[in-house]
Amino acid sequence: MLASLDNMDLKEIIEQKILVSAPGVFDPLSARVAESCGAGTMYMSGYGVSARLLGKPDAGLVSYREMVDRVRAICEVTSAPLIADADTGFGGLANVKQTVQGYEAAGASAIQLEDQEFPKRCGHTKNRSVIPTDDMVRKIRVATESRSTDRFLIIARTDSRTGLGLDEALRRSEAYINGGADILFVESPESVDEMKVIAETFPETPKLVNIVGGGRTPVLGDKALEELGYQIVIHPIYLLGAAVQAMQQAASSLILSGEESKKVTGLDDLNALVDFPALWALDEME
Repeated sequence: MLASLDNMDLKEIIEQKILVSAPGVFDPLSARVAESCGAGTMYMSGYGVSARLLGKPDAGLVSYREMVDRVRAICEVTSAPLIADADTGFGGLANVKQTVQGYEAAGASAIQLEDQEFPKRCGHTKNRSVIPTDDMVRKIRVATESRSTDRFLIIARTDSRTGLGLDEALRRSEAYINGGADILFVESPESVDEMKVIAETFPETPKLVNIVGGGRTPVLGDKALEELGYQIVIHPIYLLGAAVQAMQQAASSLILSGEESKKVTGLDDLNALVDFPALWALDEME
């Protein structure tokens, strides 16, 4: 069930078995929007950051420095726990160590690391390859050893289902849990039955599921996913898709009519969202 997450860190939320529904955010403004609408947890999507920052695919094109700066910028203007995508950890074990320490210092509550080869690909697209299981286990161990506190959670994602099958994904999942991962993320199961098998195989481990409209995984509601045994539901590109659709409609209307629509968010509401009133209050003190 959904519950108030005020003053709770992500580990406490997980320990209390509260359902986490995390909209995907990609910059401080989208994070402010999500939090202002009641999001108790958010997910910084690598797809969203790549699209927003570069206008290019989620294919390992965004650097560690760009990602950690985006984590910091989001955490500076929001207070809800942030789960942050770190792709493959941006390289070898030394890179994983730097990434974990950087994300934690920047304010994230959890980091997601995946077992894809570099350069990675979006998890619901083709042409993904994975590294050997033992290499990923070493990354997970370095990640757990590099954090300053176990309140900062390590999410292990396997992308092996698509190319190597569900049995291999389950085998890797067990190895990653034994390696110290706090949360399991099997990317792109392709049926409800597969989702059930994953949940039933690892009943004691918190599990994350990725919901992407048009992706490989069945699109179910949060309640149905909770009943299957998943505690964290991420919606990584939902807000991005909504933003693109809204911009397309507004741009088309403006170009065709030559007039601004009254349906878009106005200046007063935008000012409130980015906290201009706090700036004006400081101006009045001078």
